[in-house]
Amino acid sequence: MPEVPGSADDVPLLEFLAVMRRLRAECGWKRAQTHRSLARYLLEETHETLEAIDVGEETGDWSHLREELGDLLLQVYFHAVVAEERGAFTIDDVAGDVTAKMRRRNPHVFGSAAEAAGVDADDPAAVNEAWEAAKATEKQRTSVTDGLPPGLPALLYADKVLDRLERAGTPADLGGADPAADLGDRLLALVAEARAAGTDPEQALRDAVRRVLG
Repeated sequence: MPEVPGSADDVPLLEFLAVMRRLRAECGWKRAQTHRSLARYLLEETHETLEAIDVGEETGDWSHLREELGDLLLQVYFHAVVAEERGAFTIDDVAGDVTAKMRRRNPHVFGSAAEAAGVDADDPAAVNEAWEAAKATEKQRTSVTDGLPPGLPALLYADKVLDRLERAGTPADLGGADPAADLGDRLLALVAEARAAGTDPEQALRDAVRRVLG
């Protein structure tokens, strides 16, 4: 089997961890930060990464995305080093948890033949269904909105709520985007229309705004 890029033996990641630990110890500003004070930077870097993706799609130049992913990675490592100091968890714990999650939720790749049965690894929709089913079992949600951050962008929040209602067997009855309906109802109907077309409404609106700006 060929070596998977980004393995645990990569020196740059270990070096970066050492850099962040030293900065935390020797830089007054970085030493003063907490998870809460860093939250704004995580949000900013996330939005800058989204912008870099749009730029890459338009121009074919992905160097900006490479830079922004580095800034986003910095936030992950920064939070992990802060947590490490308190004895809460380490970056290895973070990586170990997400690795285990990827193995659990992708039985068509990592599971036994029995676990992979019924999931077509080449069908994105089937794979997504298997993922969502595994996630729902793990989370044991008690309501449609469990685990949905209230600060999500409204279009994304609406998309996720509609998805969960459908999975629960109680799809929302929205009708069409009736021009006489309340604006919010019309927007929600458009989100449902986007879902039916397999379109991400949040990205579609971002693309439309970029076209207006020229």
